[in-house]
Amino acid sequence: MPESHTCNGEDAFLIPTAEVPLTNMHAGAILEESELPISYCALTPCFRAEAGSYGRDTRGLIRTHQFYKVEMVKITTAETSADEHEKLTRHAQECLEELKIPYKKMRLCSGDVGFSAQHCYDLEAWLPSTGEYREISSCSNTGDFQARRMALRYRPAPVADTNADEPNKGGKKKKKAKKPKPVLCHTINGSGLAVGRTLVAVLENYQTPDGDVVVPEVLRPYMGGLEILKKK
Repeated sequence: MPESHTCNGEDAFLIPTAEVPLTNMHAGAILEESELPISYCALTPCFRAEAGSYGRDTRGLIRTHQFYKVEMVKITTAETSADEHEKLTRHAQECLEELKIPYKKMRLCSGDVGFSAQHCYDLEAWLPSTGEYREISSCSNTGDFQARRMALRYRPAPVADTNADEPNKGGKKKKKAKKPKPVLCHTINGSGLAVGRTLVAVLENYQTPDGDVVVPEVLRPYMGGLEILKKK
């Protein structure tokens, strides 16, 4: 085993996002439909090779090899995954709205969607320094792609047979309906938000002409009531 894939003698890898360990907590499981949807949220360090960036944003906080990110994950049924995807995306939007950071919501075309996703929204925050919107969250519905690879299924709730106790023509009671066979779950994931890029968006959108930075109202309770970061 290559040394780069070991940690304290164990087979270990650096995660690109918390979506990987969160979904795999249920690898090989058969859940009950009544348990769904399952929703998770995790703050973890994330690691990216950033291969193919061709030298863009090699300095600063926009594109880094290691960063912290809050990840949201949902495990749902096929019938509810589209609605749950909208809800998850809305959670990320509300974070930006609470911070009062200008942003736009982009629905990606099929050519821009990752190979594992069937539907994806990007949330892009306005950065005055470059005069453009930059991705700050990506929310994807991967359908049953991930669930198929990790054998994650759920058993649909049995349909009640109202005639089960009635005798058939031969006078015998009808057989009870068999339990439905397990089917693949759907998984949904999204950033809520990438911490480094959110910090950049706050610093740039709240900077005053004097170089001070106004602390967003929603963050002041976590800053001991501080309202302005003074330039030194």
